Amino acid sequence: MSTRIAFLKGHGTENDFVIVPDPENALDLPPAAVAALCDRRAGIGGDGLLHVVRSAAHPEATHMAGEAEWFMDYRNGDGSIAEMCGNGVRVFARYLQHAGHVTEGDLAVATRGGVKTVHIAKDGDVTVGMGKAQLPEGDVTVSVGDRSWPARNVNMGNPHAVAFVDDLAHAGDLYSPPPFSPAAAYPSGVNVEFVVDRGPRHVAMRVHERGAGETRSCGTGACAVAVATARRDGTDPAATGSPATYTVDVPGGTLVITERPDGEIEMTGPAVIVAEGEIDADWLESAIR
Repeated sequence: MSTRIAFLKGHGTENDFVIVPDPENALDLPPAAVAALCDRRAGIGGDGLLHVVRSAAHPEATHMAGEAEWFMDYRNGDGSIAEMCGNGVRVFARYLQHAGHVTEGDLAVATRGGVKTVHIAKDGDVTVGMGKAQLPEGDVTVSVGDRSWPARNVNMGNPHAVAFVDDLAHAGDLYSPPPFSPAAAYPSGVNVEFVVDRGPRHVAMRVHERGAGETRSCGTGACAVAVATARRDGTDPAATGSPATYTVDVPGGTLVITERPDGEIEMTGPAVIVAEGEIDADWLESAIR
């Protein structure tokens, strides 16, 4: 390992990430190293880490190398591996543009949730093709304190439970995962979204992200919220034949989600690189001992 490791810091609607460029997958980033880097007091700080690797160089992505040159090896802030992160894909694409690997226009990004299509617009916004939602059958309930709500089970490549509430304060502090039942619905845990209405096709949400706690934004969560809201409102595009677009306010900004009649979902929002520097490898090694 070299004595210093390049990193950048970026965010999408204040869902923030440590970005570690490693095209040839040469760095060893065990969970403890990721957690140390994402620590907001003793490390760089972030909701997660974007490990930037060429698909051909990563064993989990080689089968996607023909479709996407770059693989987003995404890790949660606690070091655990996640299937997908919608805000992370936008920031990942912004990094590729910042580094000169891509320009404005279309590109493909490999993730554990499959290959995602991305469009970098001239105005700076980034649109990500998030694929189709899956809606597992069965009733789900989430709870905070003595309150409980029915929740919609939505899978966006990662699991979500979407609960409509009267007040976002009812979500509590979201430091710990809100209890849910039945346990079999989410054997590996779940991201929980609490949602209120703001106006026609306009909602606001708070989220507890699995492995990270409450975050300022969650892209897959915003998509899950739009899908659940469309079903609640009777605007399911597969039934109406027309796209459904929802504005979703998150604590860190605003995302626009469109679901098409074929089920494909697009998410549009900002992505910003705010800093770059070097990690001291000796510090990192000492931090994970």
